[in-house]
Amino acid sequence: MKPLVINLSLFKAGWLAAVFAAAATMPAIGTAAIALVVAVHLFRAERWRSEALLMIAAAVIGAVWESLLVQTGTLSYTTGMIVDAAAPYWIVAMWVLFATTLNIGMRWLRKSWLVAAIAGAVGGPLSFVAGQKAGAVVFADPVGSLVIISIGWAILLPLLVQIADTLERRDPGGSYG
Repeated sequence: MKPLVINLSLFKAGWLAAVFAAAATMPAIGTAAIALVVAVHLFRAERWRSEALLMIAAAVIGAVWESLLVQTGTLSYTTGMIVDAAAPYWIVAMWVLFATTLNIGMRWLRKSWLVAAIAGAVGGPLSFVAGQKAGAVVFADPVGSLVIISIGWAILLPLLVQIADTLERRDPGGSYG
């Protein structure tokens, strides 16, 4: 099977597991599913060190961004908070999961910063709407929250793409698959 199909299929499976497990107040199950996807990804990657660094960067960026959204009251999560006013652990894990796609399934985002920004501005909010419909996240003001999420993802996705590209250039040789 092609690495692209495997990568995006595993991502989607992890995403669904995390969102529906969080909505069912069992976020540890979804996080375990993400851990499995991440393990498979790292096992398959020849550049596993740069992939691991990318995942750490995504976790830090995601934890800060999601905590900011919670602290400002833009949104709230229904489960998985270890510390009040901080991002739940399962959503940080989802940022790590998303990082697994940046060098394979979402590699096309490297074509331009504008493409990545538009993809983030559209895809980020759509993902949150799906999570809200599943019951994993609550918007304080649906329109306002989605505008803020859109702006954030329009900035953060190009940043993550740049980090992925930089880490890959520093770790030449090897491939994904």
